[in-house]
Amino acid sequence: MTSSLRDLKVYTTYPHSCSYLRDQEATTLFIDPRQEVDQHLYSSLSTLGFRRSGNHVYRPHCGQCKACIPARIPVRDFQPRRNQRRSLRQNRDLIVERTADIRDNQAYHLYQRYIEQRHADGDMFPPDREQYESFLNNAWDCTRYYRFYDHQRLLAVAVVDVLTDGLSAIYTFFDPDAQQRGLGAYAILWQIEQAREMGLHYLYLGYWIEACKKMAYKADYQPLELLLDSRWRQLVV
Repeated sequence: MTSSLRDLKVYTTYPHSCSYLRDQEATTLFIDPRQEVDQHLYSSLSTLGFRRSGNHVYRPHCGQCKACIPARIPVRDFQPRRNQRRSLRQNRDLIVERTADIRDNQAYHLYQRYIEQRHADGDMFPPDREQYESFLNNAWDCTRYYRFYDHQRLLAVAVVDVLTDGLSAIYTFFDPDAQQRGLGAYAILWQIEQAREMGLHYLYLGYWIEACKKMAYKADYQPLELLLDSRWRQLVV
């Protein structure tokens, strides 16, 4: 462990209701927000299971529950399944554009519709412009914004951080009326290919939670590595 990691100050939240599992309490460990985190330190923290949300770097630190397991895809070994190949074909007509931010009304209104129709039972409902700005527009030097268009129609936005060894999929939101396209799956597949093209090894997906339908889908992307007992191991399905 490098001296920069050893010297980090970390804090924990008070126990609070878990966002993913009913009747569970959650505690979060986060890096001192005053700490300067560059790409190299951020990458090291990601290999230890930390994630970024807005300006905070955190990981679950629950006393009685270990359900949230950091997950990543080794992109060079990934082979799409039949339904994933279909998603790639269905969306090959989309145009992807990288922009400096997503502060405009077009992007925000897409996010608003996505939260209202897909995540009305989550922590981000009801959608709020200030929360949107602090969560997704608080870009770091390594943050990239990708927009997916069908002609002039904005269908999806992927927020991605570039690490030294991979990409970190921060958040994706998409048009809930274009369900037949499977845009959530396609955004992951696109990021896998993007990581390959950049010569990176991994796509970090955040936390895999087997008992939570909204988080269990990550096992569909094989091979998938999980951080178990401080070691990255391949999930056997």
